[in-house]
Amino acid sequence: MHDLLVIAAYAAAGAALAGLLGAFALRLLRNRSVALAVAVVPTVSVAAMLAGTLSVAWAMFLSSHDLRVIILVCAMAAVVSLTVALLLGRRVVAGSRALASATRALGDGAGLTPFTAPDGAPTAELAELGRELAATSAKLAASRQRERALEASRRELVAWISHDLRTPLAGLRAMAEALEDGIADDPARYHAQIRTEVERLSAMVGDLFELSRIQAGALPLSPARISVYDLVGDAIAGADALAREHGVRLIGHGVEPVPVEVDGREMTRVLANLLVNAIHRTPADGTVAVAAHREANSVVLSVTDGCGGIPPEDLPRVFDTGWRGTGARTPPAGAGLGLAIVRGIVEAHHGYAAVRNVPGGCRFDVVLPAAPN
Repeated sequence: MHDLLVIAAYAAAGAALAGLLGAFALRLLRNRSVALAVAVVPTVSVAAMLAGTLSVAWAMFLSSHDLRVIILVCAMAAVVSLTVALLLGRRVVAGSRALASATRALGDGAGLTPFTAPDGAPTAELAELGRELAATSAKLAASRQRERALEASRRELVAWISHDLRTPLAGLRAMAEALEDGIADDPARYHAQIRTEVERLSAMVGDLFELSRIQAGALPLSPARISVYDLVGDAIAGADALAREHGVRLIGHGVEPVPVEVDGREMTRVLANLLVNAIHRTPADGTVAVAAHREANSVVLSVTDGCGGIPPEDLPRVFDTGWRGTGARTPPAGAGLGLAIVRGIVEAHHGYAAVRNVPGGCRFDVVLPAAPN
């Protein structure tokens, strides 16, 4: 037993020395080709076996013939191991270079060309890296597409805002000059009109500020558990006067008292925007209906109007910033921000907004996560 312990100690000492030298070699080669690093591993293994064997042979006083046989066997093992390691290293290096070339092509093309991972990756890690780069390339492409669409909508919004601001500002200037020169026939009427235009401009600026906060992700929310029944009731009460003015019937039917966790003030604005939009688009003697019900883990609030429907080609753009239908291009239609604000607020609550045509009009749906029981 004592002899075995001594042999084990000598073998461990020799192998440890080879391992330390191998670790030092790997540190020196950390910035070199992976093929060299792969070759070091079998070299260390063979060297550890040889060092341990030589240590034991020296301690046991083996004959020179036996020692040469052991060294020859270790040398053959080293040659075979290094050959296999170099072949594997070349495959890994070739796969790495192919992946680097594909990645470089993605960068040189400013990300316009989708990334395609090279076939036949030599290792699972390189194959996984290729899949991750392909997924990242797809996400970047989608992000660039959204950015281009957003930039186009912003340019369109600036053009429309400029047009909408120019008309009331010109009117305000003309009325102010008439009052200043004392040629206004009815100053009280001019004052009322100025107040109306200022309120309209203030509402437009307020919508722009709200939209900028939404797009910057800086919309402050204070969620609280609220019944959908109360939200719909408050929204209908707030829009009732406008509906009466336009001769539109405003009804709420099928409103289930299901709870949601939302910011009451912001969600009231969502419903108010939808109701105002529906009332303006519905002809006199028409009906605007509000409903709410639960579907699985979601709560669906819907506003149905009598606008006659939206052209199918315009449906995907309804919630875009600055979009307005053909019949809404003239005042007092607003800046086309209401529905964009609706979508932004709903998405900030981890929900989504949708629109579809129904017989006689269209239906706007706001889908929100249901509050936990």
